[in-house]
Amino acid sequence: MSDQLFISELFSSIQGEGFLAGRRQVFIRLTECNLDCGYCDTSYEKAATYRVETKPGSGAFLELPQPLSLSTVSNLLVEWTTALPGAHHSISLTGGEPLLCADVLIDWLPELRKQLPIHLETNGTLTAPLEQVVEQIDYISMDMKLPSTAGCSGQQLWERHDLFLRVAQASTVSVKVVVGDATPHAEIRQVCDIIASVDPAIPLFLQPLSLSCGTIGISGSHLLGLQEVAASQLSDVRVIPQMHKLLRVL
Repeated sequence: MSDQLFISELFSSIQGEGFLAGRRQVFIRLTECNLDCGYCDTSYEKAATYRVETKPGSGAFLELPQPLSLSTVSNLLVEWTTALPGAHHSISLTGGEPLLCADVLIDWLPELRKQLPIHLETNGTLTAPLEQVVEQIDYISMDMKLPSTAGCSGQQLWERHDLFLRVAQASTVSVKVVVGDATPHAEIRQVCDIIASVDPAIPLFLQPLSLSCGTIGISGSHLLGLQEVAASQLSDVRVIPQMHKLLRVL
């Protein structure tokens, strides 16, 4: 069994995005990503240490040497869930891009899942790694990266998102897109075409672009217009900003 995982932090907080927004989770934030999105405000480089909360929700951290072991995180989960029974809904694997570590997660997930359900936050581009672990994932929050906000190349990612979603539907999957004032209706139609071709009941979350100054990078009228376009094709379209930023939690 592989017992090494490089992470940046491990903490307890409220999920602020997508299908499980409002649920409290244990977050394991992994390092490294295969994309470079324009709105990303997180450093994903491997470091000599990672930080872990001294107790869940405290906001106080210890620095520990890398890498994180499965036994360390398992013992921590037992401690936190015993101290706060029923408080945590699930474990959120976030990043970075967690599926870059699928060769480790294939061993880890069955053990972690004995304690809490698994929620994967992913950029929705790594289909082959997902196939390795999808049976051990309860919830998948899949991004589709829009050229207008993420700045990634369009056609190549549309095709990869399509393939990814077809595998992800083996789990409880939802799709999230970050939208801004520059987001055209055509991009939302493309997202909806992909979702509808797999299952039009898959939830779509429109997430307003958060700017570094703390404001939202899309007008209310444009946001509503994008929602109207999506709702004409899909049965479950929701608008949710990054709630954890509004709540000022991690």
